[in-house]
Amino acid sequence: MSSLSIKIKFSLFLAALLSLTVFVLSLFVLRGIQDQQQTRMEKELIQQSRIANLSVKQAYMTSPPVDAQRFLSARGQQFAMDLAVYSGLHVVLYDNAGKKVGDSIPSAVPSYEVNGTLAFALEGKIAYQREGLSLFYLAPLQGPGKQMGVIQFQYPLTNDIRFYRTITNLFLYTGAAVLVVSFILGYLYFRRATSAIVALNQAAEQIRRGRFLPKSPLRRMDELGRLSQGIYYMSSEIQKNMAAMKKEERKLRRAVVKLQRLERQQKQFIGNISHEFKTPLTSIKAYSELMELYPEDAGLRKDAFHHIRLESDRLTDMVEKVLRLAELQKYEFEYLPQKVDLQELLLDLINRMKAKAERFDVEIVPQLTEASIWADRESLVHIFVNLLDNGIKYNVKGGQVIVSDSVESHQAVVTIADTGIGIPRESRNKIFEPFYTVNKDRSRQSGGTGLGLALVKQLAEKQGGTVELIDSPQGAAFRLTFPLFRVFPDKEESE
Repeated sequence: MSSLSIKIKFSLFLAALLSLTVFVLSLFVLRGIQDQQQTRMEKELIQQSRIANLSVKQAYMTSPPVDAQRFLSARGQQFAMDLAVYSGLHVVLYDNAGKKVGDSIPSAVPSYEVNGTLAFALEGKIAYQREGLSLFYLAPLQGPGKQMGVIQFQYPLTNDIRFYRTITNLFLYTGAAVLVVSFILGYLYFRRATSAIVALNQAAEQIRRGRFLPKSPLRRMDELGRLSQGIYYMSSEIQKNMAAMKKEERKLRRAVVKLQRLERQQKQFIGNISHEFKTPLTSIKAYSELMELYPEDAGLRKDAFHHIRLESDRLTDMVEKVLRLAELQKYEFEYLPQKVDLQELLLDLINRMKAKAERFDVEIVPQLTEASIWADRESLVHIFVNLLDNGIKYNVKGGQVIVSDSVESHQAVVTIADTGIGIPRESRNKIFEPFYTVNKDRSRQSGGTGLGLALVKQLAEKQGGTVELIDSPQGAAFRLTFPLFRVFPDKEESE
């Protein structure tokens, strides 16, 4: 069974309260009317009783001397008729024996008995008796010295009862009207009030479902308005907290993914470095064993010395790069940014690499413009030497390594492209991973360790730059960006 809505409850409460007010008011008013009617009636009957006593006493005093009872018996009917005319009431006279001696309506057949009340009045007391729509008032009739009888007035209550019923009905109709009207008006008023409560409830439900409020549900200046504003503020705070929690959750997820990736990379790194270290060590061990077996073979000894030195250099280079890469990943390396003339640095490195390029029958072609960047010079040397060295080693005879630069949107762009064997498309997303090599046999022949590009990426990113492999019609092409050097007034003054 569904409960009554709050607007019905409030409307019924208001209607009941007003109806109760009308009911209590009607009780007091009707009680007041009864008291007023009784008081008026008593005063009127007492007044009529006094007039009757005076009239009878005066007539008795002015008549010839006679016994009071005989006088009353002789003239009782006349007195009853005269008093009835004067008072407008039905009058009956009794002597001291309780015998009727006068009746203003002789033909009336009494349908009541007043013997008990009459006996009380014969003792000199005033008595009342109500019968139907009439009130019988019996009072002593005093003679010159003592009571000579009883006078009875029959007071009709019809008008009083009709008036009382009229007022009662008026209150009943008024109460019913108040009940209906107050319920309707209360319902209309509380429906407006409860519509605000419904709006607040809907707003709370939206918040529960995760749909936060863009504005306050109500625009009021009362308690409901303040409650609405409080719900809106609560929604905003919950939204902020939820956004912060989701942000932290995303951070945690990224951190977990990164940790998982780092764990995989660490395992792969350990496996790769173990394999890469094992290969030159195995080669060195093999040549040393051959030298023990054939100590007199000069050609073998010369070839063994050459390969042992080559593998030792490869091991040394690998160890240095591993340590450098680990240092970059774990610690903030010593970063000494300064203004670097990019054209001057690249030309210097190209001249250093010319001898090696000539041994591989490769030409380095500079296409440089003037540009100054803000970077660590030593890191730039590592970056460009690695890329130039790769461009030379993985090129073809008669090939070229083209070095160019430009300025684009507050950054310097350096492109190092070769005309060599290139990098397969399926390997492009892996070439910056440690120990990844496209062709392991050729890398081993050329002394490659698979750490150079990983080191290049780390060094470039540490100083606000980027490195990426871009499409090239022939060979491989790397695009690097670095922040331009900008002159500030305070820097010029300090210089």
